[in-house]
Amino acid sequence: MAMHQPAQFLVCYDISDPKRLQRIHRALKKEGFPIQYSVFSVVMSQAKIGLFMQRLALLMDQHEDDLRCYRLPADMQCATLGRQMFPDDVMLVAKGVPQFMWPTNV
Repeated sequence: MAMHQPAQFLVCYDISDPKRLQRIHRALKKEGFPIQYSVFSVVMSQAKIGLFMQRLALLMDQHEDDLRCYRLPADMQCATLGRQMFPDDVMLVAKGVPQFMWPTNV
């Protein structure tokens, strides 16, 4: 993957302190889209996600908190079970990159 080509990342966190939780949640909400509690989809380049993770690292306690970032493959397929937060057949696009196509049935 090129350093400046946009890609989709899944950022997940478990933050023990409410103040740190609020700061990290706010930072992620500015850059990404909430998928579930503590799980965000973020579209940015490899270079930018590295800088973003460094910014998030400053907001967390490395001994008490857990924050993870996973790059998702371009041909990712997603299946959901249970209640969805989007209507059927909604396709999310961020910065020109398709995010998820929620299936109508699994």
